[in-house]
Amino acid sequence: MEKYTPPYPLNRFPNTLACDLAREIVYLLATRMVPSLEGSDWEQIFSRLINGRWKPSNVGLDDIVLEQTAWSAKTVKNASPAKAKKVRLISGRNSPSFSFGQDAIFSHDTNAIGAMVLSIWNERVSAIRSKYHHLRTTVLIKSEDLLELALFEHDTLLYDPNAFRWQWNQNKNLIGIDSEGEHKFTWQPHGSQFTIIEHVPDDRLAIVIQQPGRLSKEAVLNELGFTYDWVKILGKRSEL
Repeated sequence: MEKYTPPYPLNRFPNTLACDLAREIVYLLATRMVPSLEGSDWEQIFSRLINGRWKPSNVGLDDIVLEQTAWSAKTVKNASPAKAKKVRLISGRNSPSFSFGQDAIFSHDTNAIGAMVLSIWNERVSAIRSKYHHLRTTVLIKSEDLLELALFEHDTLLYDPNAFRWQWNQNKNLIGIDSEGEHKFTWQPHGSQFTIIEHVPDDRLAIVIQQPGRLSKEAVLNELGFTYDWVKILGKRSEL
């Protein structure tokens, strides 16, 4: 059987993607009152950019699918996206209390709790990886005004719990540190939020976009030919 080849090599986006991304953002900026791009926006935009299928996922690991490759889509804010070296990716809620019945978190060994947190992540990733040949995470780093963007992707990985040591920080969050002494994970006991810290590769795609004008509501409605005939009133609530 021929080995499956993904749509494009990891982090080697199609040549047209930069301009197509700029086109999507210009449209967004021209039609919204404020420059806002949230997670579901990026999922849909990225799926269009690669001609994939958007299928919002409960676990957030396979929101976009193309052939036998699936992506999780993340956005993070940064004052200078092109210069960003690291990003913190919110990666779900991992609860040792729910999954393992461990309620007295602060009385347990930190490495044991950290291993539970990672095992929850690994179980989710394994379940999705069993369905696809490749599983990736696409990350859009965005400025506040969305005029500067950086884009990269990486393989969505399983982590060896024994490769990290865990300790509480001053904010009472549990942090996972790798063998080189780098902070890799953060887990918040209140809310169970799990964060993965990723390095931004040097070959990330970075673009700057010219500020477009914003379409007025009146201009859009006039272009559409809107009239009050479009409205059918079904009834009014009677006042108490």
